[in-house]
Amino acid sequence: MRSRKKREAWNGYLFLLPSLIGTCGFVLFPFLDVVRRSFLQASGRGFTGFENYRLVLENEAFRLAAGNTARFMLICLPVLLFLSLLMAVLVNGLVHRRNLVKTGFLLPMAIPAASVVVFFQMVFDKEGWLNRLLEAFGGKGSDWLRGNSAFWVLVTCYIWKNLGYDMILWLAGLVSVKEEQYEAARVQGAGPWACFWYITLPQLKETAFVTGLLSFVNAFRVFREAYLLAGDYPHESIYMLQHLFNNWFVNLDIQKMTAAAVMLVILTGGILGAKEWKGKCRENHS
Repeated sequence: MRSRKKREAWNGYLFLLPSLIGTCGFVLFPFLDVVRRSFLQASGRGFTGFENYRLVLENEAFRLAAGNTARFMLICLPVLLFLSLLMAVLVNGLVHRRNLVKTGFLLPMAIPAASVVVFFQMVFDKEGWLNRLLEAFGGKGSDWLRGNSAFWVLVTCYIWKNLGYDMILWLAGLVSVKEEQYEAARVQGAGPWACFWYITLPQLKETAFVTGLLSFVNAFRVFREAYLLAGDYPHESIYMLQHLFNNWFVNLDIQKMTAAAVMLVILTGGILGAKEWKGKCRENHS
């Protein structure tokens, strides 16, 4: 039995070997090279220590981009997770035309980012529909994409495009909750809110982690929308880290790019690792 288990284990490692080689060759080794370069000069092999990191932290553009990105994450992720969970609960309670409603919410995911941006430009441009509607009712229009309101336009665009995707993820978790548990709770006098709070939510922890993680990753991809909406140098409220990296790449500021990339990877890994560690601690206590 032991030899059989060892043989099965080695077979499993052999099946994983191609993926491991690809991950090391295209992800791990290049990142280790980025770490090495973050301590060197842009050209040559002169060792600079933590000088590149100091330049990044003292850079005003980096502070602006990092602050806007953090602000975007802190606002969008809770709002998106709450709205998508709310819509999932409502759709899960539907008896008729459930599939039609789910398809309607998923349509924004199927629309290319460029088409979504064109639509938002038609609405929020200085000569767009929203300003014309306000002027028709005696109001005053605004340049929504060139002021502080550009941030909220980007937030709306991100939530609108990703709401249906997150809703489907929540629905997958809701479907896994057995109906017998609700029936037993109703027999004991539990209402809809008690059933949701004490039965549904505790069993959505894994779904919440996966949905939050995917939403976090998708939030970094909002650069496409921000770039198409306002170009290389948008209003400072939507100047994201991706804009900064794009401009550094064009200007060949390799030393800043490598140092900033290492800091962001460590920070992101630390956040995700802390969440996973807290989740395991709660499971052990429970």
